[in-house]
Amino acid sequence: MTEDSKKLAGLIDSHCHLDHFSAEEMPELLEAAKEAGLSGMVTIGTRLARAPEQKALAKLNTPDMRLWCTVGTHPDHVEEEPLPSVADIVAIADVPEVIGIGETGLDYFHGKEDVRPLQHDYFRQHIRAARELDVPVIIHARQADEDVATILEEEHAKGAFPILLHCFASGPELAQRVVNLGGYVSFSGIATFPKCDEIRAVARDLPADRIVVETDSPYLAPVPKRGKRNQPAFVAHTAARIAQERGMELPDFTRMTTENFYRLFRKAV
Repeated sequence: MTEDSKKLAGLIDSHCHLDHFSAEEMPELLEAAKEAGLSGMVTIGTRLARAPEQKALAKLNTPDMRLWCTVGTHPDHVEEEPLPSVADIVAIADVPEVIGIGETGLDYFHGKEDVRPLQHDYFRQHIRAARELDVPVIIHARQADEDVATILEEEHAKGAFPILLHCFASGPELAQRVVNLGGYVSFSGIATFPKCDEIRAVARDLPADRIVVETDSPYLAPVPKRGKRNQPAFVAHTAARIAQERGMELPDFTRMTTENFYRLFRKAV
């Protein structure tokens, strides 16, 4: 972390979708995030073809509210674009405001069985681009824990790369296998839901240096904002709940997760 980064002690929403908000909404959204104690957020790509939108949103960056982006194709959208080469992804991502690749991964809840091989191909291409650029690959995993872990381990054996398992909603084995590869795990508002004790247990037991937080907004608003449209400011509620689970004061948890964020996202300076 640079000296300037160390001054930004506020929470960071490591995964949101600002392209789901209108330009008119952005000033109020950013102001609400500042009031909630945030110092930064990452807007996440879901289609490589829309990377220019993410890059434009990252240009809203200010000294007191840092904005960055990632680029990639979500597994739900792999049939909408030609399979990119690693060089294609690298060419799109090799700019200062892009600090990660994704989101990518596997989704067997939405994805029909016949599209799974294409999801695998996209996932591996994104991983290889992340390895080449030495930036985190942001992973979406839904009902595909074993295949996600296997692909990560196979690719990691060819050369290490930074890993972030986002919006954790899997079993503890996947979290452990990601951590074993040097990866990080991000928790969203799901960790505040009443019936999600297993997810809170993972958040409680993971090593302190492997946890970050997110909203995945505009989805998955945390308690006590359930039923509302989620926004980056609401990451404060998720942080407070996980801090409680880990027996930590919120300022200490905030400092820990922000330091983790900058250690993982080394381009975020």
